[in-house]
Amino acid sequence: MSLQSAFERYLPLIEAELRQALATPPPPLAPFYGMVRYHLGWVDEGFSPIEAQGGKRLRPLLCLLACEAAGGDPKQALPAAAAVELVHNFSLVHDDIEDASPFRRHRPAVWKVWGVPQAINVGDGLFALAHLALQGLAEQGVSASRALAAFEVFDRACLALTEGQYLDLSFEERLDVTVEEYLQMIRGKTATLFAASAHLGALVASDDPELIAHYHSFGENLGLAFQIVDDILGIWGEESVTGKPVADDIRQKKKSLPIIYALRQKAKGQGLGEIYSKDVLTDEDVRRAMAILDEVGARQYTERLARDYHRRALAELEATGLENEAQADLRGLAAFLIERAY
Repeated sequence: MSLQSAFERYLPLIEAELRQALATPPPPLAPFYGMVRYHLGWVDEGFSPIEAQGGKRLRPLLCLLACEAAGGDPKQALPAAAAVELVHNFSLVHDDIEDASPFRRHRPAVWKVWGVPQAINVGDGLFALAHLALQGLAEQGVSASRALAAFEVFDRACLALTEGQYLDLSFEERLDVTVEEYLQMIRGKTATLFAASAHLGALVASDDPELIAHYHSFGENLGLAFQIVDDILGIWGEESVTGKPVADDIRQKKKSLPIIYALRQKAKGQGLGEIYSKDVLTDEDVRRAMAILDEVGARQYTERLARDYHRRALAELEATGLENEAQADLRGLAAFLIERAY
């Protein structure tokens, strides 16, 4: 089964599980659930059905593949797959508010359409729906002990997610952020949900703690590589592919890994720090910042680190001692995430 085949096989099941989590509400609440559906890419601003970009669904796919690779029935893991996707979207709705990002997936963000108070409520609703979705494990025949363990994994991931977001926000006014601090931040903000996705899938399939730990570590390293690649695309990605202008992260003065690395270089870092100290960056500021990144080899450094975490992820898969089609698909997913252009 190729990775594309896995997408085709599992994405309809994931979508069906997500839609079941948002069953038709009573009329007074239809607009609330309409806003949730809008964020998920199912309806337009008037709540009419459309087919918009609703995200890659990488985390739920990872959950189902890990379950299958570990010897389980992936359909039993569907509630966990839906839960990680819903809580991921909770974080995106709140992240857009906190970053004042007006767009999400090439459409106006929820807060931009309906205001910050309603967007906060939509995010909170997604958080609650994620927990309700996870309760479906019992209906799928997952034992009470494993379901209880799944909730602990999930809640710890939710907490780590918010801790990572706190660190990210705290970096905004600092020019002295270290690479180690950055990695701690993305381990919480991004990698923890990848880790939880793989962990939950393996947990549904197996009660072998060592095996589950390998899938957890696979997901965590994959998540770190994913975020680092995102940082590369945020500066050097092609606008026609990413939908964002080249160097958009610089214009927004984001403290992504290439910037943090460059700021730590003594001679050139000071110049970049002066640029980032400005309230608003001009096109010339952006050009100068890009030149500094090139001079210090920031892209090459960042690419090396992404490849290193990719290798670590594959080593964790190898350590499971398993070999099957789903395991091969997990390798394919890892390759896709490290090589992607969007």
